[in-house]
Amino acid sequence: MKDLTNINNLVDFKNVLITDNKGNVIFYDVADLNVLSKLRLRPEEIIGKNITIFYRDFTKEKSTILQVLATGEALWNIKQELITANGNKIMSISSTFPIIKDNLIIGAIEFSKHRYTKDDIHFLNKVSKHKIYRKNNTIYTIDDLVTINPQLLKVKESLYKISRTSSTAMLIGATGTGKEIVAQSIHNLSDRYTSPFISLNCSAIPEGLIESILFGTVKGSYTGAENTPVLFEQAEGGTLFLDEINSLPIHLQVKLLQVIEDRQVRRIGGEKNILLNVRLLSATNEDPEVLINENRLRIDLFYRLCVVQVDLPKLKERREDIDLLLRHYIEFYNENMNIQIKHVDANVVDLLKQYDWPGNVREFRNAIETAYNKASDSRITVDDMPQRIKDSVKKRTQNNHSPTELNLKDKLESYEKQLIKESLLSNRMSMTNTAKSLGISKQSLHYKVKKYHLK
Repeated sequence: MKDLTNINNLVDFKNVLITDNKGNVIFYDVADLNVLSKLRLRPEEIIGKNITIFYRDFTKEKSTILQVLATGEALWNIKQELITANGNKIMSISSTFPIIKDNLIIGAIEFSKHRYTKDDIHFLNKVSKHKIYRKNNTIYTIDDLVTINPQLLKVKESLYKISRTSSTAMLIGATGTGKEIVAQSIHNLSDRYTSPFISLNCSAIPEGLIESILFGTVKGSYTGAENTPVLFEQAEGGTLFLDEINSLPIHLQVKLLQVIEDRQVRRIGGEKNILLNVRLLSATNEDPEVLINENRLRIDLFYRLCVVQVDLPKLKERREDIDLLLRHYIEFYNENMNIQIKHVDANVVDLLKQYDWPGNVREFRNAIETAYNKASDSRITVDDMPQRIKDSVKKRTQNNHSPTELNLKDKLESYEKQLIKESLLSNRMSMTNTAKSLGISKQSLHYKVKKYHLK
């Protein structure tokens, strides 16, 4: 075997691939997602596949990994010109080593780097749970939308269709219902997954700064101004997600609408327009009709942002997901904390199912993390749960779950739902006639019918 003093050369390599003794991939990491794009493969499709399927006419003689598995001898700095199954060309330099245990070759590890030819350079401009997606600023994929709830399953199914286009989409749901997960899922399902996902919570930025952050500045345009890129520029080719869009000041909503219409933007103090190739997603945790009526969201901006509307249910509306979410987060925290929980008491599950979860899935996750921090052994008990949850359920039990104990908001929603239902029936499900009889717009009626699952 070649002198291992050459091992220092490995720092020049950017990609790692490990296979078993048959050439099936068991681990990989790549520095450049465009390598996968050229292979026409997504990150989750690599593990378990044999390396021979990735390239055209890939024989044992052409494969450095198969050669090393056969001979047990390392290969250093081998240059290869590889043709993918789709006809794309990849120039590769690799060093490959056998993995030996008890004098048997049990696998191989290959370190490589890829070079792009002049003809292929356009690929450089063109993915969670799966760590590889983090290279585009995301941590979630559609697999993180954990549910067996019929309404949310329909939402999940719709994301595959929504991801095929570049239309604007508005995600509507209470705080903690998973709007960020949905936004990142749309991005990672789309052809834009090799480009950045940029997220901005409009309510988290002071009003005096949000304009310069969102639209960028030119040095000297005002005192202290420096050259800062437009947020749209940072998301070029990818997705920009504006959460709590209703927190954007009205005068900036006008400016945002102009950017969407023109598909170009000019930095504050700038003289050039910048052409944009960005998909825009937005979200709000309030009823858009209320926001529009209270002049907190321009109706013309709403129409432009809400070409596609995604409504996310509250956790209390999908209690059948409690068991599934509990298993999901037990598995997650067992992997990410220094505690292994093997059992959850039955009365803990009862407690979780009785609580109303005003903070939705985000609060649920935090409650499980709280329990991990309080658990004294491998079991979670009621004593380990947050006190506010225990107090709330206790009070509810004492009131015998009386429907008269609903708060004002729930009572109003219940009454509104019943009125709409009765009006729909009396108008033979005609949306036009129902809207007219209720004295509301057809769009508002459509939103409420979706919200209350009346159709």
